[in-house]
Amino acid sequence: MWFQLAGRLVLAAVLLIAGIGHFRDTQEFTAQVPPWAPAPEFIVYASGVVEILLGLALIALPKYRVVVGWLIAGFFVIIFPGNISQFITQTDAFGLDTDAARFIRLLFQPLLVVLALWSTGAWSAFRNRKKASG
Repeated sequence: MWFQLAGRLVLAAVLLIAGIGHFRDTQEFTAQVPPWAPAPEFIVYASGVVEILLGLALIALPKYRVVVGWLIAGFFVIIFPGNISQFITQTDAFGLDTDAARFIRLLFQPLLVVLALWSTGAWSAFRNRKKASG
């Protein structure tokens, strides 16, 4: 389905652009690391590398699309505490300089999880596997 292909390409672009951004705008990304997390700069660089690898995998590994979809969804869940921390600590970054803007951003993270699972067919594969075993 071309909608899913478009979703994968958009998701890959988002991951690649964000991943590269970790190295260009390190300070902005560091603002999202929760204050309790150790080595914030390392976390920013490591998560940037992961985003780049996931974006490339989404494009270059179509045979593993479902697995990559689950990995991307999991990654978005893992980094969600950073977004929550930014909201709670009222940390300005990426132009998010109001509580309302930071809160609205929180709503987009679950949408990214859904996009990852839908566009890669990961959710359908899970449902079909469950039906076949049940």
